[in-house]
Amino acid sequence: MRLVRDDDYSNFDDDETMTAMAEPDPQQEARFSTSPEQADGVVAEAEDDAGESGDEATDASVDLGLLEALLLSTHHPLTAGKLAELLEVGMTKPVRSAVKSLNEQYSASGRSFRVEQVAGGYQLLTLPEFGDALKRFHHREIDAKLTKAALETLAIIAYKQPILRVDVEAIRGVACGETIRNLMEKHLVKIAGRAEEPGRPILYGTTKRFLELFGLNTLKDLPQSESLIKPKL
Repeated sequence: MRLVRDDDYSNFDDDETMTAMAEPDPQQEARFSTSPEQADGVVAEAEDDAGESGDEATDASVDLGLLEALLLSTHHPLTAGKLAELLEVGMTKPVRSAVKSLNEQYSASGRSFRVEQVAGGYQLLTLPEFGDALKRFHHREIDAKLTKAALETLAIIAYKQPILRVDVEAIRGVACGETIRNLMEKHLVKIAGRAEEPGRPILYGTTKRFLELFGLNTLKDLPQSESLIKPKL
């Protein structure tokens, strides 16, 4: 099981990075390809579930062991829709109920991990109280590979995205072109569009990889204070 959020960059999907600023609600992710006959079955199942009560009714069709195995076997968060597809259930509601059941079992048995929502999906993560010990043991990737300049630039982009490079440089007071390129190579920053001004300069924003690495579900989860500018969501 992955104890820290330090998955490889190699499998990162560039197309996925373009969705970091507008992560869909996980409840909408249950829509995957079906035939008309299958679609009717999904509707019928939804109607049946509406008549049932309690968590036991909603997760009766979900194999908790298989769900746990799927979460253990991946380095990336899995959306409720993807889990529903892999578990061969027609709705995301049973998946969410099953995740709740797993977490209740983990809590009752004193386990050191829980299923958490990260970057719009579900992932097994260790509890915060074990963070310091794990950080000392694993030397987390983000601490090992990002310089102070890179962290400063990344923070500015995260809180003020979409943002122009010249605006990042105005805040930091130094040239940031090379730093931004390095952050893009690490799949933490992406091109978020172009500004509606002469020359159509590039706008930058953070990626889904950024959310995963920092343990955030959406940009709304960024720490806020009176001294910070809220991101443009």
